[in-house]
Amino acid sequence: MLIMDNNFEEVTKLGDMKPKEKCKVIKVNATGAIKRRIQDMGLVRGTIIEIERVAPLGDPIEIKVRSYHLSLRKDEAKAILVEKI
Repeated sequence: MLIMDNNFEEVTKLGDMKPKEKCKVIKVNATGAIKRRIQDMGLVRGTIIEIERVAPLGDPIEIKVRSYHLSLRKDEAKAILVEKI
């Protein structure tokens, strides 16, 4: 699902990305403890992410952030808006 933001960039949800694609974090659309947890893991605006693997049923999603691997639940990944690189 493509979303257009105010700057007319092509923005999509991290949960919709395919393996081996790279993207840049645009915004975290979460609140409270979930947003804080996502940001504490290093997923802040401007961070480059590479999708490593997606489980057969789509949950979890394994990503590479800054030189380490991280697994996210599908609902967490859907809260992160990214721009494809």
